[in-house]
Amino acid sequence: MADLWRTISERHGELLSALGQHIEISLIALMIAVVIAIPLAVWVQTHHKTAAVLLQVTGVLQTIPSLALLGLLIPFVGIGTLPAIIALVVYALLPIFQNTYIGLRDIDPSYEEAADAFGMSRLRKLFKVELPIALPVILSGVRTAMVMIIGTATLAALIGAGGLGTFILLGIDRNDAALTLMGALAAALLAIVFSWLLNVMQKVSWKVSVGVVAVAVLGMVGSQVYTYATAPKETITIAGKLGSEPDILINMYKELIQKADPDVGVTLKSNFGQTSFLYNALRTDKIGIYPEFSGTVLASLTKPSAAQQQQVTAGKDNYPLAKKLLAKQGLSYLKPMAYNNTYALVVKESFAKRYDLHTISDLGKIAPSIRAGFDLEFIDRQDGYKGIQSKYGLQFKVDSMDASLRYQALDRGQINLTDGYTTDAQLRQYHLVALQDDKGLFPIYRGAPLMRTAFAEKHPQLVAALNKLAGQITEKQMQTMNYAVSVKNEKAATVAHRYLVQHGLLKEVR
Repeated sequence: MADLWRTISERHGELLSALGQHIEISLIALMIAVVIAIPLAVWVQTHHKTAAVLLQVTGVLQTIPSLALLGLLIPFVGIGTLPAIIALVVYALLPIFQNTYIGLRDIDPSYEEAADAFGMSRLRKLFKVELPIALPVILSGVRTAMVMIIGTATLAALIGAGGLGTFILLGIDRNDAALTLMGALAAALLAIVFSWLLNVMQKVSWKVSVGVVAVAVLGMVGSQVYTYATAPKETITIAGKLGSEPDILINMYKELIQKADPDVGVTLKSNFGQTSFLYNALRTDKIGIYPEFSGTVLASLTKPSAAQQQQVTAGKDNYPLAKKLLAKQGLSYLKPMAYNNTYALVVKESFAKRYDLHTISDLGKIAPSIRAGFDLEFIDRQDGYKGIQSKYGLQFKVDSMDASLRYQALDRGQINLTDGYTTDAQLRQYHLVALQDDKGLFPIYRGAPLMRTAFAEKHPQLVAALNKLAGQITEKQMQTMNYAVSVKNEKAATVAHRYLVQHGLLKEVR
């Protein structure tokens, strides 16, 4: 509990900002869902077959996994708030539409007859009789949708929309229970507060309710107008994959860019997601820059010829080939850093000593008894588990798990083998051993900023600034920085700034 209060105290500014983002996304999604679902439910009162179809359609939409829906939306609407709101609206439609339809359908016919006897028009009967009677049922659906939206909106952090999910993802990635708990408790309390507010609105007049909603809408619109009016002339979005290392790198990029051009605004999207999310966002001009590694470029983003692939697997420097193939896609791959952050198969030191394990080939003698935990990307890559199967002839019992959880599972003995990177802080934290890749499966992974060629040509001074990292950062230095962020809970921005100052890439401002 002490850790939780300390975390809240240290990050209260970030918490309030994330809370505001979460409320904004949730309210916009709820209002759009209400505007769509309630009129639709009113219209289908006289079209029962259509109502049955729409109930089925909204039910099916709600079964689509939220991550899959976000992934499908990115190529069409990009990243950030818009795809998050669309996904939340999709999930909110069913409870609001269903409850409105049922509430109106189940009104006692005698009330309808009385309204007709008074000569009420269809519209007057709807607002004076039907909607007031059905209101408790409708608000029950709105309340269900609201709670669902607030909970699901935590995933918006995966696509750069911010919100309370940022703390949950960060806490999971860094094994920081206080961060995770702070985000989860804030989301739960927010759901309770909004549920209570809807209950209060049910008891007051509809005019007061409309006034409250109008004030909320005006507040959000005013906030957006102010943000737009006070924004820098140009804002560059820099995104990073999950983990402490991309977070450190993008903070370095930000400082170097702002030193080169103080008039440029920089927005960071940390823990943005897997490779495909960032690559698609870059190609569709939704982000400006992200750090990528040469091995990933050749394995997942380009299609090297057989001869080129042979060159890669021979252990040669693959950066020139990665740069050449990316250029054909209209992408510029800047100069790489020094360290090689390649894949590794990782076991506990005690496990390695017990079975005398030094190389990946040594796993062959105990392969049937191994329980491996790999992340989904490693399982599906040719330079990952597929390559382990084909090149080493090894088959394991494999559990798929999130990259941020696999080291914890290894430490607890739930698995005895996992994939990792040579600069991961957890190798030091959990006393782990990276087995030697004796058959040369894993390619070289040299990291560098990736951007569109048009962007690079437009901003030569920023390219020059980022190229200051070329040849910088050793594997040991990167692992030390990762350790500072992941284990010692230092802020990525602090660690990045310290490195830049210590190595003369940035002057300390006193």
